Amino acid sequence: MNTITVVGSINLDTTLRVNQMPKPGETLHAKEHFTAGGGKGANQAVAAKRSGADTYFIGAVGNDGAGMMMKELMTHEDIDINGVNTLDNQSTGQAFITVDDAGENSIMIFSGANNSFTPEQVKESTETIAKSDFIISQFESAMDSTVEAFNIARDKKVKTILNPAPAINDMPIELLSVTDMIIPNETETEILTGIKIIDEDSLKKAAEYLHGLGIEAVIITIGSKGAFYDVNGKSGIIPALKVKAVDTTAAGDTFIGALSTVLKSDFSNIEEAITYGNKASSLTVQRFGAQPSIPYKNELI
Repeated sequence: MNTITVVGSINLDTTLRVNQMPKPGETLHAKEHFTAGGGKGANQAVAAKRSGADTYFIGAVGNDGAGMMMKELMTHEDIDINGVNTLDNQSTGQAFITVDDAGENSIMIFSGANNSFTPEQVKESTETIAKSDFIISQFESAMDSTVEAFNIARDKKVKTILNPAPAINDMPIELLSVTDMIIPNETETEILTGIKIIDEDSLKKAAEYLHGLGIEAVIITIGSKGAFYDVNGKSGIIPALKVKAVDTTAAGDTFIGALSTVLKSDFSNIEEAITYGNKASSLTVQRFGAQPSIPYKNELI
């Protein structure tokens, strides 16, 4: 089983369940309210750990109740959090999520400490990065710290996986140059490449564009249709499992975390890894919440 290090966000999620999304200016009654562990980085780490990977985390929380809770949750998952800094002058990241009866969500994020850990703090985890099979990061935390982690990984010949979410228009070329695999969704792909995803031909064109930036492996998630891959001259679509979704929160994070645990470093088993990730995310969307919904390995075999 792989060793995974995640560099990224740790959030305390507050979720409201509603019958339908409110229109601008409209007030609705929520039918349920709960808090749970979240943050794209922490979700991916939990997914990797629950699929059996030795999992390490590099990031930051604030010196507050939410930070204490998130560190306790991650420790309970047996994720190594020696690389998680507690910052006195910052609040822990938080996400506010609304989920409707169709399973769709709307999310607002307060980054807090996620944007305040530094490249110098990342360097303190060089040994952890060096012994990893994969480094995973997203765009919910400090960009310069992600660049530092990926540069260290490249120097140590460790493969990097970038989940460019939420997408930004001015993604650093320096980061792309040290990214081995990129996993955007359709919307993020269009923002990154300028190519609207409408069919398999547009997926291939987008992959070609991303390969042109120096990225070896491309996976584009396409929602309920599954995931498209293009690597080492092979491409195709691995269909998603047909299930009734009640909450899509953390579905993409589960896919990436689970996939990384079985993926070979030369990407030779990419179809198998995507199939495993699809199965994991298909269970996540049938449950409410971010980390509470992420499945364990014994549910996937």
